[in-house]
Amino acid sequence: MVFRAPRMNAQESAAWVGLVTVSQLLPAALDAQLQRDSRMTHFEFSVLTVLRFAPEQTLRMTALAAETASTLPRLSHVCSRLEKRGLVERFAAAEDRRATDVRLTADGRRDLIRATPRHIETARQLVVDALTPAQLDALAEITAAIQGRLEGGGGGSAAGRP
Repeated sequence: MVFRAPRMNAQESAAWVGLVTVSQLLPAALDAQLQRDSRMTHFEFSVLTVLRFAPEQTLRMTALAAETASTLPRLSHVCSRLEKRGLVERFAAAEDRRATDVRLTADGRRDLIRATPRHIETARQLVVDALTPAQLDALAEITAAIQGRLEGGGGGSAAGRP
Protein backbone atom coordinates (compact mmCIF):
# COMPACT_ATOMS: atom_id res chain seq x y z
CA MET A 1 0.00 0.00 0.00
CA VAL A 2 1.37 3.38 -1.01
CA PHE A 3 0.67 6.33 1.26
CA ARG A 4 -0.08 9.53 -0.62
CA ALA A 5 0.58 12.65 1.43
CA PRO A 6 -1.97 15.39 0.97
CA ARG A 7 -0.68 18.34 -1.04
CA MET A 8 -1.58 21.95 -1.68
CA ASN A 9 -1.37 23.58 -5.05
CA ALA A 10 0.84 26.67 -5.47
CA GLN A 11 -2.01 29.11 -4.81
CA GLU A 12 -3.13 27.28 -1.65
CA SER A 13 0.43 26.95 -0.42
CA ALA A 14 1.25 30.63 -0.95
CA ALA A 15 -1.92 31.70 0.89
CA TRP A 16 -1.36 29.24 3.74
CA VAL A 17 2.33 30.09 4.25
CA GLY A 18 1.52 33.80 4.09
CA LEU A 19 -1.23 33.47 6.69
CA VAL A 20 0.95 31.44 9.06
CA THR A 21 3.86 33.86 8.68
CA VAL A 22 1.70 36.92 9.37
CA SER A 23 -0.01 35.18 12.30
CA GLN A 24 3.43 34.60 13.84
CA LEU A 25 5.00 38.00 13.08
CA LEU A 26 2.09 40.32 13.87
CA PRO A 27 1.60 39.41 17.57
CA ALA A 28 5.32 39.88 18.25
CA ALA A 29 5.29 43.30 16.55
CA LEU A 30 2.21 44.40 18.49
CA ASP A 31 3.70 43.15 21.76
CA ALA A 32 6.97 44.99 21.09
CA GLN A 33 5.19 48.30 20.44
CA LEU A 34 2.90 48.01 23.46
CA GLN A 35 5.74 46.92 25.77
CA ARG A 36 7.94 49.78 24.58
CA ASP A 37 5.29 52.50 24.72
CA SER A 38 2.91 51.33 27.46
CA ARG A 39 4.61 48.54 29.42
CA MET A 40 1.83 46.07 28.60
CA THR A 41 1.49 43.06 26.36
CA HIS A 42 -0.95 42.85 23.48
CA PHE A 43 -2.98 40.29 25.44
CA GLU A 44 -3.16 42.65 28.45
CA PHE A 45 -4.28 45.41 26.08
CA SER A 46 -6.97 43.07 24.72
CA VAL A 47 -8.20 42.20 28.22
CA LEU A 48 -8.42 45.87 29.18
CA THR A 49 -10.19 46.71 25.91
CA VAL A 50 -12.83 44.01 26.37
CA LEU A 51 -13.46 45.20 29.93
CA ARG A 52 -13.63 48.83 28.76
CA PHE A 53 -16.61 48.06 26.54
CA ALA A 54 -18.36 45.60 28.90
CA PRO A 55 -21.41 46.70 30.89
CA GLU A 56 -20.16 48.48 34.02
CA GLN A 57 -16.66 47.64 32.70
CA THR A 58 -17.04 44.26 34.43
CA LEU A 59 -17.17 40.67 33.19
CA ARG A 60 -17.23 37.19 34.65
CA MET A 61 -13.82 35.51 34.23
CA THR A 62 -15.36 32.81 32.00
CA ALA A 63 -16.93 35.43 29.71
CA LEU A 64 -13.68 37.41 29.60
CA ALA A 65 -11.78 34.24 28.68
CA ALA A 66 -14.22 33.58 25.84
CA GLU A 67 -14.04 37.18 24.60
CA THR A 68 -10.23 37.12 24.54
CA ALA A 69 -9.95 33.56 23.15
CA SER A 70 -8.00 32.56 26.24
CA THR A 71 -7.92 29.74 28.72
CA LEU A 72 -8.97 30.46 32.29
CA PRO A 73 -5.49 29.66 33.69
CA ARG A 74 -3.79 32.07 31.25
CA LEU A 75 -6.38 34.76 31.92
CA SER A 76 -6.10 34.29 35.68
CA HIS A 77 -2.33 34.72 35.49
CA VAL A 78 -2.65 37.89 33.39
CA CYS A 79 -5.40 39.29 35.65
CA SER A 80 -3.11 38.72 38.65
CA ARG A 81 -0.44 40.84 36.97
CA LEU A 82 -2.95 43.52 36.01
CA GLU A 83 -4.41 43.50 39.51
CA LYS A 84 -0.97 43.99 41.10
CA ARG A 85 -0.54 47.05 38.87
CA GLY A 86 -3.96 48.38 39.91
CA LEU A 87 -5.45 48.11 36.41
CA VAL A 88 -8.21 45.61 37.26
CA GLU A 89 -9.88 44.28 40.36
CA ARG A 90 -11.29 40.81 40.91
CA PHE A 91 -14.09 39.93 43.28
CA ALA A 92 -16.64 37.20 43.96
CA ALA A 93 -19.72 37.51 41.79
CA ALA A 94 -22.73 38.73 43.76
CA GLU A 95 -25.14 36.13 42.35
CA ASP A 96 -22.67 33.22 42.49
CA ARG A 97 -19.93 33.46 45.12
CA ARG A 98 -18.03 30.63 43.40
CA ALA A 99 -17.57 32.75 40.26
CA THR A 100 -15.14 35.63 39.88
CA ASP A 101 -15.82 38.94 38.16
CA VAL A 102 -13.16 41.30 36.84
CA ARG A 103 -13.60 45.06 36.69
CA LEU A 104 -11.50 47.67 34.93
CA THR A 105 -10.24 50.28 37.40
CA ALA A 106 -9.88 54.00 36.75
CA ASP A 107 -6.11 53.49 36.44
CA GLY A 108 -6.70 50.64 33.97
CA ARG A 109 -8.99 52.79 31.87
CA ARG A 110 -6.46 55.64 31.92
CA ASP A 111 -3.58 53.35 30.87
CA LEU A 112 -5.70 51.82 28.11
CA ILE A 113 -6.70 55.25 26.77
CA ARG A 114 -3.04 56.34 26.80
CA ALA A 115 -1.91 53.17 25.01
CA THR A 116 -4.57 53.25 22.28
CA PRO A 117 -3.28 55.99 19.92
CA ARG A 118 0.18 54.43 19.44
CA HIS A 119 -1.39 50.97 19.15
CA ILE A 120 -3.73 52.18 16.41
CA GLU A 121 -0.81 53.91 14.70
CA THR A 122 1.09 50.61 14.72
CA ALA A 123 -1.92 48.67 13.39
CA ARG A 124 -2.25 51.21 10.60
CA GLN A 125 1.46 51.12 9.79
CA LEU A 126 1.71 47.33 9.77
CA VAL A 127 -1.62 46.34 8.22
CA VAL A 128 -4.21 48.97 7.33
CA ASP A 129 -2.00 51.32 5.31
CA ALA A 130 -0.39 48.42 3.46
CA LEU A 131 -3.74 47.53 1.87
CA THR A 132 -6.14 49.13 -0.57
CA PRO A 133 -9.77 49.64 0.49
CA ALA A 134 -10.72 46.59 -1.61
CA GLN A 135 -8.02 44.51 0.08
CA LEU A 136 -9.27 45.66 3.51
CA ASP A 137 -12.77 44.51 2.57
CA ALA A 138 -11.35 41.19 1.38
CA LEU A 139 -9.29 40.81 4.56
CA ALA A 140 -12.37 41.43 6.72
CA GLU A 141 -14.31 38.83 4.71
CA ILE A 142 -11.46 36.31 4.84
CA THR A 143 -10.83 36.67 8.57
CA ALA A 144 -14.58 36.41 9.29
CA ALA A 145 -14.79 33.16 7.33
CA ILE A 146 -11.78 31.69 9.14
CA GLN A 147 -13.01 32.92 12.52
CA GLY A 148 -16.37 31.30 11.86
CA ARG A 149 -14.69 27.97 11.23
CA LEU A 150 -12.51 28.28 14.33
CA GLU A 151 -15.34 29.36 16.63
CA GLY A 152 -17.74 26.84 15.12
CA GLY A 153 -15.51 23.96 16.10
CA GLY A 154 -14.37 23.49 12.52
CA GLY A 155 -10.76 23.07 13.61
CA GLY A 156 -10.60 19.44 12.49
CA SER A 157 -9.98 18.28 8.96
CA ALA A 158 -12.52 17.60 6.25
CA ALA A 159 -14.95 14.70 6.54
CA GLY A 160 -14.45 14.59 10.31
CA ARG A 161 -11.03 12.95 10.10
CA PRO A 162 -8.60 13.83 12.90
